[in-house]
Amino acid sequence: MEYRLLGRSGLKVSTLTMGTMTFGGNPKVGNTSLKEAQRQIDMCLEAGVNMLDTANVYTRGVSESIIGEALTDGRRQRTLLATKVRFPMDDTDPNERGLSRYHIVNQCEASLKRLKTDVIDLYQVHEWDGQTPLEETMEALDTLVRHGKVRYIGCSNYSGWHIMKALGVCEKDARQRFVSQQIHYTLFSREAENELVPITIDQGLGILVWSPLAGGLLSGKYRRGETAPEGTRHAGGFREPPVHDWDRLYDIVDVLVSIAEVRGVSAAQIALAWLLGRSGVTSVIIGGRTEAQFRDNLAAAELKLTEHERKRLDDVSLLPLQYPYWHQSFTASDRLGAADLTLHAPHLEK
Repeated sequence: MEYRLLGRSGLKVSTLTMGTMTFGGNPKVGNTSLKEAQRQIDMCLEAGVNMLDTANVYTRGVSESIIGEALTDGRRQRTLLATKVRFPMDDTDPNERGLSRYHIVNQCEASLKRLKTDVIDLYQVHEWDGQTPLEETMEALDTLVRHGKVRYIGCSNYSGWHIMKALGVCEKDARQRFVSQQIHYTLFSREAENELVPITIDQGLGILVWSPLAGGLLSGKYRRGETAPEGTRHAGGFREPPVHDWDRLYDIVDVLVSIAEVRGVSAAQIALAWLLGRSGVTSVIIGGRTEAQFRDNLAAAELKLTEHERKRLDDVSLLPLQYPYWHQSFTASDRLGAADLTLHAPHLEK
């Protein structure tokens, strides 16, 4: 297992992170019991994974509670815990949602109790809140770090301008800054390359990737002309990510499966290995309903793609440049920096 620094911090995290959204009875994604969770955690720890990712909203705290019960007998000392705050935790209280000081502090205390720990290693704001001043949000997070309840802070699902505004507020007020962003980024969904990957390179953030197999769409189970397999997320109406171009998806899957068959591995491992080689990516969050799925995903940590294999995957999945990027590519290619080139390089090569 390889370990990479998380952004501008001194914290090293494994290139694979264990996702726990299936813990506790979410009918759309899984129903992992405490006993099953403990076995899966042990499997990941034995493989070298050193971070677990969860959120308070995952089955309204049940995922965090299962983790707290499972991390016994020294497991907590070997594990970095990442959790999140933002989404509603009460259907009636208007203050039990968002990124106000009130909600952040309350939910941090609740997460600490459920996780049975004194400190959260990475506390992430789960989504943008356009109604709370950023100064209030960042001050609350800064206070949690200074009081020793949180070690590092990150954001998830922010747009480019959201991140830059937050970093500007932190710099102006000398507060703790985000060390990472957790984003959706896959062979099929490469929109993050427009702004979020360049910001990572330019501002020194780490990238944690959620749903790296696009909710199973890149696992090789979904093939052109075939019915979605029973029991899979999208067969059950799961909408993340939305699919606007099924032909493009199937073209990508065809190449994934082709490379996987030659290598004698799963299409999922090829998709994960592609992500681990992308600019700015620190760790990829893997999840599964079964031990077999985790075992297969864990093998991707040691899989290295050839340049030819990468080029095939890059070419079939490359998105066209949107404005202003196509204009920059036409007129500013002589003055692009390293962060710009994470997006522009493949297009300039053509």
